[in-house]
Amino acid sequence: MDENQKATATEQATVDKAEEKVKTPKKKKKNEWEEKYNTEHDQYLRLYAEYDNFRKRTARERDRLVGDGVSKAIEAILPAIDNLERAIAAAPEGEEGMKSGVEMVLRQMLDSLKNIGVTPIGEKGEKFDPNRHEAIMHIEDPELGEDEIVEVFQRGYVYKEETVIRPAVVKTAN
Repeated sequence: MDENQKATATEQATVDKAEEKVKTPKKKKKNEWEEKYNTEHDQYLRLYAEYDNFRKRTARERDRLVGDGVSKAIEAILPAIDNLERAIAAAPEGEEGMKSGVEMVLRQMLDSLKNIGVTPIGEKGEKFDPNRHEAIMHIEDPELGEDEIVEVFQRGYVYKEETVIRPAVVKTAN
């Protein structure tokens, strides 16, 4: 190799080393920015998940509180509904006008309850469920099914098919 080529090779090596020095800080800087981005992105995702959980928890709590309020209000109305049912059952013969009027009022009240999600439970022939019914009498009858409701003394009510406002008071068989 001649002197010119040696000088060119040396210059090239010097230029290559200088470029490496220049590139290295940029890579470091890029890695630092990536790390910072990843860290902040992770923090954002965690914060978003916490907020989403808070929102869902708050909605569940609000629904529970509304359900509790509805249950308390309906509990206050149920004695009047029970009395209307008793009045219909005890109506004397010849008082069909009064009986039909009371039936209409009772039907209107039950429709109003149904519109807000309250439904009656405890019908004759249903299967006994200790979470929804309260058995105060029990009979043995081979003609009837296992845990079958034979008689309903007081209807029960549930809110949105999950919250028992009042269990039905029943007589069961077998």
